[in-house]
Amino acid sequence: MTVTLRWGAATDVGRVRQNNEDSLVAEAPVFVVADGMGGRARGDEASRLAAGEFARLAGGGGPTTEAVLDAVTRANDAILAAARATETGAGMGTTLVGLVLVEESGDQRWCAVNIGDSRLYRWASGELEQLTVDHSEIQELVDAGIVGEAQRASHPRRNVVTRALGTVPAPVADCWLLHPVPGERFLLCSDGLTGHLDDAQIGAFLASDLTPDGAASRLVAAAVEAGGRDNVTVVVVDVDGGPHVDSDPGASTNPRGWDGLGAGGFG
Repeated sequence: MTVTLRWGAATDVGRVRQNNEDSLVAEAPVFVVADGMGGRARGDEASRLAAGEFARLAGGGGPTTEAVLDAVTRANDAILAAARATETGAGMGTTLVGLVLVEESGDQRWCAVNIGDSRLYRWASGELEQLTVDHSEIQELVDAGIVGEAQRASHPRRNVVTRALGTVPAPVADCWLLHPVPGERFLLCSDGLTGHLDDAQIGAFLASDLTPDGAASRLVAAAVEAGGRDNVTVVVVDVDGGPHVDSDPGASTNPRGWDGLGAGGFG
């Protein structure tokens, strides 16, 4: 299967922050959103360094899963080196979510990677699914049944991440492989989007006839209009012509039926 992609991206500093600490890559076959750690030194540089390591994958031939994992390692090393080089760099870090079309055994697969609470969603056959799991204290509290899902957005620990690039030891990245499916649409986003829009609102934009550029711009504008307390960054990727082509059940895996790697276990 030769995979044809369309994509679009948008970012906004929001209504509160002075600087945009988010960075993105939207250059096939590499799509990334990195969210510099709010309240930490030089988060904008940390996200830029991480995104830059992944941008290198777009400049050569078809990347592999190994190359994606190497980019994670290089990103962590680059942030640590930058932090050591100056007195103001202590504590700099970033989250990262990525979606890369890789070559595996002579075929193309999606390789998804996640560190932190930036998210990857998939829209297909009329359903929205969050594919990544947040590495955050609030996610752990929700999973343990201590905090209800309805309290997530207002909980005082909602912005505390448990994994980030720029740490020693290096963070463990969740990593999966997935077969591309004609008609699916992906959303990569920083938590500036999900802090203001719920899944139903996000799904409505992804289900529309908007182009990837249009969907990305409208999602960012809606999050800013809803409060814009954080930087907002979005990348939207369509496979083979957009979200309104029915998926072929015989050709796809389960939405969480990731193939080859499984979740976690990579650092």
